[in-house]
Amino acid sequence: MPALPRLAAPPPPAAASARRRSLTLPPPPRPPDCSSSWNSRRRSPLRPSATDAGAPRGGPLPEPVEVDQLLLAALRAARIRDEESRRSDPLFIDTYAAVLLSHDVAHHHMDYLDSHAVPWQDHYRLTTRYIDDKLQNLINNSEDIRQVVLLTDGMDTRPYRLNWPRLSVIYDVSPGKVFTAATKQLRGTGAKVSRNCVLLHTSLESHDLQAGLRKNGFNGNRLSLWVLQGLPLSTTTSLENLLLVISNLAMKGSIFIGELPHFPDCTAPMDMGLEHENLEKLFFNQGFRVSFVQYDNVAKDIGLDLATPWEQCGRMLFVAEQLRFSDAQMESFRIHFERIDADADEEGFEEL
Repeated sequence: MPALPRLAAPPPPAAASARRRSLTLPPPPRPPDCSSSWNSRRRSPLRPSATDAGAPRGGPLPEPVEVDQLLLAALRAARIRDEESRRSDPLFIDTYAAVLLSHDVAHHHMDYLDSHAVPWQDHYRLTTRYIDDKLQNLINNSEDIRQVVLLTDGMDTRPYRLNWPRLSVIYDVSPGKVFTAATKQLRGTGAKVSRNCVLLHTSLESHDLQAGLRKNGFNGNRLSLWVLQGLPLSTTTSLENLLLVISNLAMKGSIFIGELPHFPDCTAPMDMGLEHENLEKLFFNQGFRVSFVQYDNVAKDIGLDLATPWEQCGRMLFVAEQLRFSDAQMESFRIHFERIDADADEEGFEEL
C-alpha cells in the first residue's frame, strides 16, 4: 500500500490583539499641602487596575504617563492671562503667556486648560490687574523697596513684563519643576528682566526656605515687598508656616500683598465674616496687621462686572504690614548693644 503523504501542521492561531486603554485626563489639580518644613511630597504614579475589564492579559500592565498637577494648574492660569491679553480692552497684557502655552503638556491637554471651565477666572483676571497696579505703585513711590519676593505657581511673568526700578532684586519662590520648565520656554524667546535688575529663584521644595532666600542674598535689614498669587496653599497651617518665614525675614515696615485662597479647614465658605476674623488673628499672631480688599470695589474702580459673587469665589485680596523686627534687625541690635557695653566697660576701666 502506498504511503500517505504527511499533512502539514495547522498554522498556530493568531494572537488576540491586545486592547489598549485610553488614558483619561486627571481631575482638576488640588495644590498639595505645604508642610512646616516646606518639603515636597512624592506622588506615586497612577497604576491601572488589574481587575479592569479593559486591561490586557498575558503580560505586565503599561505604566501611564503621570501629569504634573502643579504644572497643569500653572498652565491653566497662563491661558487665562493669554486670553485676557487678546481682548480689545484687556485689564493687562501678558505677551509671555502664549510662550508658556507652547509647552508640550499644554498642547496635549489643551481641553483641560479651557478657561471657561474655571468659575473664578474673572477673579483671577481682576487679582492680576490689582496686584500689578499695587506692586508698581509701591516700588515706584519708594526708593527703599528694592527687594521683591514673588510667591507664585512657577509661571509668573511679572519679572519680565513689568518695569522694575534700577537695582531691584526679584526673588521667585515657586515649585521647582514648574519654574524650570517656564524659564526654559521664556529664555528661549529672549525674555529678560529690566536692566540692572536680577531674578533669583528659591524652590518651594527647599528643605529650609528661609535659609534658601538668605543664601540668595535676601537682606532682612532692608525693606521688602512680598506678593502672593499662585503659590500652593491648601490649609491655614501652610499659610501660618509661610507667615512665620516672612515674619522672620522681612524688616519691620515691609509690605505683604496678594490673594488668599479659601481654606476649607477655616470655616464654611459662605461665612466670610468669621473667616476674615480668624485670618486677622492668624496674621496678627505672626506680627502682621492685615486688611482685606473687596473684589467688588476693585472691579468697580476698573469697570469690570464679576460673573461670580466674591462670596462664592471664597478668595480674598489682602494688604498686610510687618509690625515686628526681622531676625536680621534683632541681630544688628544685639551687636550694637554689645559694642556699647564693651565701650562702657573700657571707659570705666580707664577711670579706675
